[in-house]
Formats: sequence, structure tokens, C-alpha cells
Amino acid sequence: MKKVFIRIFDFFNTLESKIAFYPSLMAVSGFLLALLMMYLEEKGISRSVMDIFPRLMVEDGDTALTVLSACVGGMISLMVFSFSMVMLLLSQASSNYSPRLLPGLISDKRHQVILGLYLATILYMIFIIFSIEPSDKRYALPGVSILLGILFTIMSLVAFIYFIHNISQSIQINNILDNIFVDAKKRLSTLIASEANTLKSFPDTSEWHEYRIGKSGYIQNIAIGNLLDICDQEGTKMYFTIPKGIFALSNQVFLKSEKALEPRVVKAVSSNINFSRGELVADNYVLAFKQITEIAVKAMSPGINDPGTAINAIDYITELFALRMLKRDDGIIMKDNEVKFRLAIITFRELMYNVMASLRTYCKHDPIIGQKILWMLDYLQQQPSVEEEYNEVVRLEINTWMNQIQQSLESKRDLEVLAQYSKNQL
Repeated sequence: MKKVFIRIFDFFNTLESKIAFYPSLMAVSGFLLALLMMYLEEKGISRSVMDIFPRLMVEDGDTALTVLSACVGGMISLMVFSFSMVMLLLSQASSNYSPRLLPGLISDKRHQVILGLYLATILYMIFIIFSIEPSDKRYALPGVSILLGILFTIMSLVAFIYFIHNISQSIQINNILDNIFVDAKKRLSTLIASEANTLKSFPDTSEWHEYRIGKSGYIQNIAIGNLLDICDQEGTKMYFTIPKGIFALSNQVFLKSEKALEPRVVKAVSSNINFSRGELVADNYVLAFKQITEIAVKAMSPGINDPGTAINAIDYITELFALRMLKRDDGIIMKDNEVKFRLAIITFRELMYNVMASLRTYCKHDPIIGQKILWMLDYLQQQPSVEEEYNEVVRLEINTWMNQIQQSLESKRDLEVLAQYSKNQL
């Protein structure tokens, strides 16, 4: 039962990132509420409320139809406009910043809940309209249902005002960078805390049994708890060879086991891995480095030419790298103080190289960005780290960056300022 629950949780985590998830769920809720109100109207709920609050009840069937029809028409227009605003937001973020931002923006629950409220209100009022006859008198009208429909419309108008405010904030690059940073920081902090009581050594896996995955896609979620249970049941240790967030190929070796595994066991392991065509920072902190780096690179392109945004992005990358230096590169998972499982991860050296390679390629011509990146590397060199190798990686990137930018800058003045800056900082 526990394994099923973990799989359902991982599947739900993937499903809720879809833009249609909450709107669909709330639309069904609106339909079910309409059916419930029809049942309660048959039991005489409107007559009971009318005796207590007579002024809240609509007195004429034609008036009720007119009001609800106007509300439905207005809500449909409101929903179309809101969906158009969301599509505009996604288009602008993709063209100005990076297409990798789209999954994070789509998964914004606030936008989904507001759109879901629109759909639920529309469906609710449509089915309530079906239960009204134009000739109905006050005592026969579904007064409570009509009143709820009007209240839902008012709530939708309030939500629309919040929607306009929120979407205008969401498109601002500072808020985008901050949201990416916060999600990545939470994920990194969780991983660092989980390594507090783990060992650093893992057996050599070169002679272990190898198994292929049989399907392809980005590895988004892995049910670690279920895999640890499988290790206990089979009396083996496992090594997952593909880092999370990497695109796995169908014929690629994805699992190594200390002992031979039956096909059913391999299938069970595979069923505890969720594949996706998109990625979320909340599931994979490495994506935050990719997204922020792409924002910096895009800002330095000739078509945009926005070094201010690039500097902001480098500030966030600096803070994330400083936090990443507190995480080990082993990926070992323990249970009951015993090593059971190991996940391949993108090492600090690989992560640093991937970020710096992009920055060297597209930012080497700007002396201000050159100074900013030197400041970042100098700052990282002074930060505590759990591995001595991390400081060596930073020093290597400093030397590489200095050589690259000296070859790229043509102005003697820029070279002199950079040399003086590096002398003072490094």
C-alpha cells in the first residue's frame, strides 16, 4: 500500500504541473455542486431560506434567467481574455528569456485556480439555468442556487482583478529569477539535509549486472522509498546510472545491481521512475542553473542587449553555486545506517563547466560582465565547501575565464581595468 501511495504521489506531482489540471478538477466540482443544489432545491431549501431572508430571493423566473444568462456570457468573455493573457505571458517569456521557463510558468497554481473558478462558475450556472422555468413563481424558483451563482460571479470578478495583478508581476524578470532561485534553494537545502548522516563510499560497480530502461524521456521523479524496499527484498545494492533531469535513451544502461535481478524486479524498478517531456525546478535543481544561464545568455544577445538582466542572473547563479558547494557529489542513499542505493548526479565540476562554457561563449565581449563573473568566481573561492576539489574547479575556471576574456577584449583600457580588478580581487 505504501508503494502504491508513493507512486500515486509522484504521478500527481507530475500531473499537477499541467495547465489544465486544476481548471478541469474545479470544472467537475462546479458540475457536481450544481447537481447537489438541484437535489437540495427538491428538498425545499429555497423555501426554508426564503422564510428567513426573503429579500435575497429572486421573485421572477424571467428575471432569474436574465441575470444568470448575463453572468454566463460575461464569465465566458472573462475566461477567454484570461486564457489569452496566459498565452501572451508564455509567448513573451519564451521569446525574451528562455523556452525552459514555460513549465514553471504553466505550473503556477494561482493562474490555474483562477481559471478553474471561471470554468466552475460557468458550468454551475448553465445547469442551474436548466432548472428554471420562465413562468416559475417565487416559491418555486431555486432561489438559493441562483444566489450562489451570483456570489460565484462576484468572486470571479475579484479573482480577475488579482489575476491581472499577478500576471503583470509574473512577467517581470526579477520575479522570474527569484521564483527559480527560491525553488532551487528549497530543493538543494532538502538534498543537503538528507546527506547529513550518509557515508561517502560506495562499492565499485564496474562488475555489477547491467539493465536497460526500455523507454525514453526526461527522468523527473524517482520513488526512492520504493527502490530501497526493493533492495531489501532482493538483498542487493543498486546504482542508478542516469542523473535526474537527463534525457534517458531506450537502449541505455540505467541500472546496475550487485546481484542478478529477475525481469519482474527490473520492471518494478522501472515503474518507480516517472518520465516527462518537460522539467520542473522543484524536482531538479540543475534546471535552475540552466534556466538562469540561458536568461543571462539571451540578455547578452544582439537582439536584446540587456546586460543589466545578465548581471542579475549572475547574482542568482552565484548564490546557487555557493549553496551547491555544500552538497556532495556521491548521491548515496542509506537505510538503517547501511548503504543501499546510489543515484548518479551531475557533479559540481560538470555543473560549473556547463554554466561557464555558455557564459564564456556569449559574454566574453562585455568588460562589465567580465568583471562580474570574476567577482562571482572569487566569491565562490572564499565559500566553505564539503569537497576540496570544488575550490580547484573554481580556480581552474578563473584561469580559463581570464585567458578567454583577454583574447576577446580589444580595448587596451578595458584590459587594463580588468587586470587591475583581477589583481585586487583574486
